[in-house]
Amino acid sequence: MAAKPSHPKPSQDLARHLAAIAALAKPSPMLTVPAGTFLLGSKRIDDDPYGIGTQFDDTELPQHRVWLDAFEMDRDEVSLGEYLAFLSQQKITPSDELQKLIWHVITVHSVTDQTLTRWPALYVTWPEARDFCQSKGKRLPTEAEWEKAARGTDGGLFPWGNAMPDSKLAMFGQHHVHEIPILAAVDSLDDGRSPFGLHHMAGNVAEWVQDWFGFDYYAYMPEKNPPGPASGRYRSVRGGSWKSKVIMLRTATRSGSEPEKRSPTIGFRCAKSPSPP
Repeated sequence: MAAKPSHPKPSQDLARHLAAIAALAKPSPMLTVPAGTFLLGSKRIDDDPYGIGTQFDDTELPQHRVWLDAFEMDRDEVSLGEYLAFLSQQKITPSDELQKLIWHVITVHSVTDQTLTRWPALYVTWPEARDFCQSKGKRLPTEAEWEKAARGTDGGLFPWGNAMPDSKLAMFGQHHVHEIPILAAVDSLDDGRSPFGLHHMAGNVAEWVQDWFGFDYYAYMPEKNPPGPASGRYRSVRGGSWKSKVIMLRTATRSGSEPEKRSPTIGFRCAKSPSPP
């Protein structure tokens, strides 16, 4: 486990809300992604620079088939309620950023505890996401697992297929003058689910995955159960967020972030390898 960070204690009023949000938490069911190959990455397109099928950058090249053993993945992003319950169990004070956000949306925007408990967790560092998953007997998904769970086996452009996103499919393209996150419940937008039934694999919050971010990793990764590079500066982040433009919602688009970064646009979900019979 990472060292417990030091954050200011919440006020009594805020502490009551944090406890209430945590008490309302409901864990996500896990869905199985069966063993087999899938199309990872993108084909290079050079003659349609603004086309949605065109690679975001060269990190998602080349497209090829990869074998993954069966795994399970959370249907939903880890909720704010679950995350606050975890912090309470670990006797960790929520980060200053998270405290300020929750207090602001409660007092200024009248957002209820019942709504907040179903928001995705955010302002979570990569080590904190890892520790949460480990506490549940799970782990962060590998980048390849995330991509298969998001797009299915045949290389869909988005979790729901090749149609352009809209507000019934994903939470994206939002803007607030004070950068307040505009989020959907983790178990919402059924029309935007992936082929394996997962919610919000595009938009809402982008998601930490297990791997270090390798700029050229797709060019040399093993063809079976790729574990990601051995080291790096950034951890991979996938899926786009509530702020993202359409191109970041593509299931092949890759990005990364410093592991200790706290962002209003990054959350996570957990995965698990099936127990041996």
